[in-house]
Amino acid sequence: MLVQLAIRDIVLIDKLELNFRDGLSVLTGETGAGKSILLDAFTLALGGRGDGRLVRQGEAQGQVTAVFDVPAGHPARTLAAAAEIDTEGDLILRRVQVADGRTRAFVNDQPVGVQVLRSIGAALVEIHGQHDDRALADSSTHRAILDAFGGLGAKQAAVAEASRRVRKARTALAEHRARVEAARKEVDFLRHAVEELAALDPKPGEETGLAERRTAMQQGEKVARELNEALDAVAGQGSPTAHLSAALRKLERRAAQAPGLVEPSIAALDHALVALDEARTSLEDAIQAAEFDPRELERVEERLFGLRAAGRKYNVAVDDLAALRARYESDVAVIDAGEEALGRLEADLASADAAYLEKAQALSKGRRKAAAALDKAVQAELPPLKLERARFITEIATDPDARDPAGLDRVEFWAQTNPGTRPGPMMKVASGGELSRFMLALKVVLADKGSAPTLIFDEIDTGVGGAVADAIGARLARLSARVQTVAVTHAPQVAARAATHFLIAKEAVTGSDRVATRVKPLAAMPRQEEIARMLAGAIVTEEARAAAARLLQAAEA
Repeated sequence: MLVQLAIRDIVLIDKLELNFRDGLSVLTGETGAGKSILLDAFTLALGGRGDGRLVRQGEAQGQVTAVFDVPAGHPARTLAAAAEIDTEGDLILRRVQVADGRTRAFVNDQPVGVQVLRSIGAALVEIHGQHDDRALADSSTHRAILDAFGGLGAKQAAVAEASRRVRKARTALAEHRARVEAARKEVDFLRHAVEELAALDPKPGEETGLAERRTAMQQGEKVARELNEALDAVAGQGSPTAHLSAALRKLERRAAQAPGLVEPSIAALDHALVALDEARTSLEDAIQAAEFDPRELERVEERLFGLRAAGRKYNVAVDDLAALRARYESDVAVIDAGEEALGRLEADLASADAAYLEKAQALSKGRRKAAAALDKAVQAELPPLKLERARFITEIATDPDARDPAGLDRVEFWAQTNPGTRPGPMMKVASGGELSRFMLALKVVLADKGSAPTLIFDEIDTGVGGAVADAIGARLARLSARVQTVAVTHAPQVAARAATHFLIAKEAVTGSDRVATRVKPLAAMPRQEEIARMLAGAIVTEEARAAAARLLQAAEA
């Protein structure tokens, strides 16, 4: 509910703070006192269109703040949370209007876009007037209103889920068909590519391994040449082994004659021969290890050439050839198994569509039953509102071919204002006064069916009086027992039923030649005097005061 409305420097309002309570609050005052200014300012806080002319003359900017107390889980809190706004405590909507036309919007002191402010404001307040009904003017909302009245939320959710499944099945079928058609256009190429790549049988990482093997074999060929040259030097014709062996044998024969002189040389020569033999063995082992089959190098090079040629042909990296082969094989498989898969997907779509249709038809049946009950309930409210010859009609048009998440039905509230006239959309065929009373009847019936927590009625009693005004007051009072209701009114019968009565008036500003709009809550006697003024006009008579007292007593009874 609306807890407080604070306005600064908007048109004739310099500073204003209003505190609201549950029940019916009314705002009264003479024509031109500023009731429209108050509503325009409130609308600005709810996300309405800004206008630099709203700023009070001489000021750089104006500001409107509306404070709401709504329970946890309320749609307005959900919208705020979705916009990453801290929703702890009250919801505070604030709009700053700059004189140059710019505006700034805030929710709980966090800057937001105007669209976010407007969506949150729409969840908190509905404003109804004779010529600007913002809550029910859009016929696209009528279907949701009927569903709320009929308690059809679960059925509507089931239809929405069935619709989602239909869309999913239709998308899967369309994507499969597109893939099959695209594959069919290239089927010859695909089959040839699959055969070629299957024969090549590329493996991920194969190119790197082959390149390394080829490099190793090419380097091994050069190394082997050097090893053979070294072996020839150690063990070939130019080897010193034979000369060293002959010299060793000669010294060994002389060893007995001069052992101290000869034996060290014998040992050194023996070591040299052993080292040469070890060198020969190492060189022979290395040469054997470096040996390769030239045919293997040829095979490796041919394989590399084939892989790289295929990569260039199919315009992919060599390492991606294996994945390309798998994809082409999959495409060919899709073509080969396409008809079977298409048949299955078509059956899935038909099954999902049948399930949707069953649920949507059940929802349509529930809507028609709810529409009959809604029409009857609204119709019962019309005679006291001087619409006894009018008819309220919930028009439902069902399109069996529609697959809307909300069902097969288009719902619109119609009216027939007089017997013999053609029924039509309520917003088009009803006059301003008739429309406002139709809306009041609707809100009385729908008050506990998803209504916003605060309802504003702007002069819906214009042009009526007596019993009709009293009937409007009685219905506003009934409505306020379920949702907070605020009415701007000229009807004393309506004002007498209020729990809170605000008087709007223009007052001269002390020390200035300007006037300002003031709003004050009325206590018992000033309230009776204001209702007497509403009854009598400029001159309040004792008869008017007595009539006002009777109205207040009757409203309390």
